[in-house]
Amino acid sequence: MDAPLQHLDQALFDRVAAEAARSPRLRRNHNLHAEPDAVQRFLNVLQPGTYVRPHRHQRDIPGTGFECFVVLQGAIGLLLLEEDGRVIGRERLDAAGPLKGIQLAEGQIHTLVALTTDAVMFEVKQGPYVPTADKDFLAGFPLEGTPEAAAQERVWRALFEQPSGVEA
Repeated sequence: MDAPLQHLDQALFDRVAAEAARSPRLRRNHNLHAEPDAVQRFLNVLQPGTYVRPHRHQRDIPGTGFECFVVLQGAIGLLLLEEDGRVIGRERLDAAGPLKGIQLAEGQIHTLVALTTDAVMFEVKQGPYVPTADKDFLAGFPLEGTPEAAAQERVWRALFEQPSGVEA
């Protein structure tokens, strides 16, 4: 049986952020769901420098590949990409800003960059979680943990230092 209450408080944010900072990936999930649950609910804590390989979510049942993000602490950059890898959109999701969250439609290719330390977001997407089928990675981008991935992440993070409306 699940715990009757799961607190999403500053102590939890701080604990998971410290785990993310120690992780080679510079990010950490804290699941509120069990893997077989029909709805995945979790905190995703990102540190600057984490590389999220561009991907999309597609499911067997049309319309169930959505993904919803709400930033609870700090700021995260969301980049939307075309099949050829071109950036076609960017959104700054900021707990202190005007845009705090967003829902992506099924099949939307995207990546994320941490714009502040200890950035915490709450995610919701269709389950159950099947690691081998959860993400469809976009070809042509480096694997995590490589120098090329680190360089790509820096390029993407720099896009959020440019005035709005300017794409690289």
